[in-house]
Amino acid sequence: MTATITTSGATTTRRPYLEVVWTDPVTGRQGFVVIDRLVRGVASGGLRMRDGCTLEEVRGLAAGMTRKEALHYDPARRYIPLGGAKGGIDFDPRDPGSPALLGRFLQGIKPLLRDYWTTGEDLGVRQDSVDEAAAKVGLDSTIEAIYPLLDDPMTARLRLADAFAVTVDGVPLPELVGGLGVAESALTALDRIGLEYGAARAVVQGFGSMGGATARYLARAGVKVVAVADAQGVVANPEGLDVERLLLTRDAFGAVDRTQLRPQDTEADGSTWLDIECDVLVPAAVSYCVTPADQHRITARVIAEAANMPVLPEAEAALHARGVTVLPDFVVNSATNAWWWWTLFGDVGADSDEAQAMVRGAMRRLTENMLDSADAGGVTPRQAAQAVVEHNLTAIEAAFT
Repeated sequence: MTATITTSGATTTRRPYLEVVWTDPVTGRQGFVVIDRLVRGVASGGLRMRDGCTLEEVRGLAAGMTRKEALHYDPARRYIPLGGAKGGIDFDPRDPGSPALLGRFLQGIKPLLRDYWTTGEDLGVRQDSVDEAAAKVGLDSTIEAIYPLLDDPMTARLRLADAFAVTVDGVPLPELVGGLGVAESALTALDRIGLEYGAARAVVQGFGSMGGATARYLARAGVKVVAVADAQGVVANPEGLDVERLLLTRDAFGAVDRTQLRPQDTEADGSTWLDIECDVLVPAAVSYCVTPADQHRITARVIAEAANMPVLPEAEAALHARGVTVLPDFVVNSATNAWWWWTLFGDVGADSDEAQAMVRGAMRRLTENMLDSADAGGVTPRQAAQAVVEHNLTAIEAAFT
């Protein structure tokens, strides 16, 4: 195994605090850890696995985690945000060798997990897989680094374990809170433009935990989910898909069983998802999927970035210029991370109704405030949200340094 480590020695808004490049001694593939910023000595962010993952990608995701953490700062709560970090492995998660490679990666970066970085599931990596691999390499958990910040680590861990055991309609609560947050943010934007939910149509790209839960909560609010894109292509119905039926047919990677489609449901090539007429577009699968060359194909009035960094900056500028509201990823998909820490620190209990109410309230407030500030300042929602992040980071640093 070889590793290259780069550190700036101090956190800044421009350079990551620490970057690690790990090379697998068996396959030669690489894994990455980027700690964008430490707050109270700790950083938080998930671990993803996909073929083609790069250091640059992980660096951008880590910076996004700093923003997600800071965005939810509320001095009245027990939880005080951490710094941002991210991990990534350049490997196909469907490959039979992926569990072993995940274990070797965790073994290689174990000191970071013990002292600085708390992590969990992300694209291509399920939480149970992370937990199993961590146990095999002798880690108590992948959130050990946060234990010194807890008044009673054992009680806090039991509270989180209880919350992870909660199910809603047969689905674990942790798999729902992120998509609930995305849906609530999108619904708030629909309220702003005066479009009734029953008249709105949505397209969701990606049907894993985040995309599937987003589709579920949009549909339950009355929005017609007219298309879903997965790795096999697009499933569509202009009258609305039966989202609950599709959710029951998913495999572990979010692929829909085509044999279970209704006669009125149709299939199309996966490249067509941007062309489907809709009011809400939810990229919930991969990064960099909306490019400047493609943005003209989009008819949606609201784009909710459930995935990390799905809309390239030049495309976002062009969309904004023609009146499309792009809800930025570090706001829209921040609920999973926030719920984890609210639960661990005791701001919310292991109760589905309490958790969902807190997620809905927090995401609606964040989205409303962001859109208000964007309108008042004549800036994009991303710029408005970034201003909140900078304000909160200054307040956190003043209080805890």
